[in-house]
Amino acid sequence: QVHLVESGGGSVQAGGSLRLSCAASGYTYNMAWFRHPTGKEREGVAAIYTAGGSTYYADSVKGRFTISQDVAKKTLSLQMHSLKPEDTAVYYCVAGGGVWKFPVPWASPDSWSYWGQGTQVTVSS
Repeated sequence: QVHLVESGGGSVQAGGSLRLSCAASGYTYNMAWFRHPTGKEREGVAAIYTAGGSTYYADSVKGRFTISQDVAKKTLSLQMHSLKPEDTAVYYCVAGGGVWKFPVPWASPDSWSYWGQGTQVTVSS
């Protein structure tokens, strides 16, 4: 059984940084971060294809966010810099696919099988 637990959310002023972490049990492959701003649709933020070593980012976070994975420790991280008020959302850690099967399209919530409970990130102006 796959269990994902996020941590590291909080409140920060615009321009600040936060680091989100996700502890995964029962799963060590492809993972991603999604976010759900209040009143809007869920959106893919960043994803990592474990076997291929590739990373993917939404245009809105390129150059500001970095996704990383420690397979041995079964953790996923999202380092966020230069945060903006529009980054405010509940952030979710997700997992899915298999060793050589990366969920596509990665930015679609329906592509991922497992979801954490979410952690709130609030960026004030």
